[in-house]
Amino acid sequence: MIHPRRSLPIAFLAAAFLIAAGCSRTPAVRSDPFAKPDPAPASAPPAPVPDSPVASGKTVIPDEVRRSSASAAEVEATLVASKDQAAAALEEALGFYQEAKRFRERDDLDGALKALDEAYAILLKIPLPMESPYQREKNDLRLLIAQRIQEIYASRRRTIPDNHKSIPLLENKWVQREIDSFRGPERSYFEESYRRSGFYRGWIVEQLRTAGMPDELSWLPIIESWFMPRAMSYARALGMWQFIGSTGAFYGLARDRFIDERMDPFKSTRAAIRYLSDLHGMFGEWTTALAAYNCGEGFVQRVIATQHIDYLDNFWDLFERLPYQTARYVPRFIATILILRDPQKYGFQLPEPYPALAFDTVTVSQPVKISVLSSALGRDASELAYLNPELRYESTPDRPYALRIPAGYADKVAAALATAPRFLAPAEQTLAWHVVQTGETLIRIAARYGTTVPILLKLNGMRNGAIRAGQKLKVPVHG
Repeated sequence: MIHPRRSLPIAFLAAAFLIAAGCSRTPAVRSDPFAKPDPAPASAPPAPVPDSPVASGKTVIPDEVRRSSASAAEVEATLVASKDQAAAALEEALGFYQEAKRFRERDDLDGALKALDEAYAILLKIPLPMESPYQREKNDLRLLIAQRIQEIYASRRRTIPDNHKSIPLLENKWVQREIDSFRGPERSYFEESYRRSGFYRGWIVEQLRTAGMPDELSWLPIIESWFMPRAMSYARALGMWQFIGSTGAFYGLARDRFIDERMDPFKSTRAAIRYLSDLHGMFGEWTTALAAYNCGEGFVQRVIATQHIDYLDNFWDLFERLPYQTARYVPRFIATILILRDPQKYGFQLPEPYPALAFDTVTVSQPVKISVLSSALGRDASELAYLNPELRYESTPDRPYALRIPAGYADKVAAALATAPRFLAPAEQTLAWHVVQTGETLIRIAARYGTTVPILLKLNGMRNGAIRAGQKLKVPVHG
């Protein structure tokens, strides 16, 4: 993990990429992030930095030439000297960059980081107007420095075993506001999600420790989804860790007509740990990484890129410039950790968590409704559904699939699969009419067409299974 002793502002990692890409969008600033945003917020222009060598994109004339008696020739000579100084400074920064590469080749990471620090410090002092031909070289070098630092941080994430106490838990008025919400209108949700955490949290903590990440991150699903595997947000983020489709796909969560692995607590946990680790490597500390997890690293990078002082890049520096939901997100997480560390201090008597899920897995090679299997096992259908929340139609796919079942039921499942009807997903179905014959029941009709009684009831708008001879029923058939 990233060392807290580092003095180099990690914000420039994002800024370098954004400057090179030409990104310049500036989010509106709100004095109260929890107030409803104004329809057209206006932000005052930032005050110029006193020590900055650049002002308004114009070449800064040194103090020694700001004399009423200075001739045009003298001013021009000074500006030429400034350009020569900029070129020399760029050459010096490049020298430190090359030195950092040599340190890296010898596996001297501290030496490499120190050299990169020196190179970046020199870049900050180079006075260049925006139209200067050296501006491109300066930005390119910033980008190269950023890439080398990310590589070093990535290698350190693989070698440093843990940082379980690295999330700063600042208790301010914004955090207190979320504590009050959990104690008040959201109390029942908070307590019930704490109970549900027992199903998964022990396993999540094991995965976090293997990755060298803080245990506290195991509580993130409380504010993401209340620990509900099939939760969906208004933005269509899905699952316990609330992945949108594109991010889920990038981190290996598959989707098709039968499954959506964003709803699988175990698969999505592994993806979330990878994503959070990448964000921590990008931003250098956990609060900003968590903000990026909520609203996307691109947005946070754009906010950082608009900072006029390079080292103002931690979460509370950016707080007022973030969207409303993100501005609440990190305080909600901190409030959750504070409550769970000392429930009595905040007026909670937390319930006993549910026991961890215990299950076996069997390979099912055909699409079968899990309600059919549940009936054969004598178990409630909701149990199999809860063990396998990624199944979109509560049916196994049309390919080999590792189905989670209650522990000790593997033999019964194998027997049930031998006679279970094939389920047709909606994409495979078309409808036909079946004329009920004397003596037929819905169970027999469902078995004939490879469907289930609940599907027949739904297709025909029926509330119960009473049918009569000659009645026409809609039934699903192969297309």
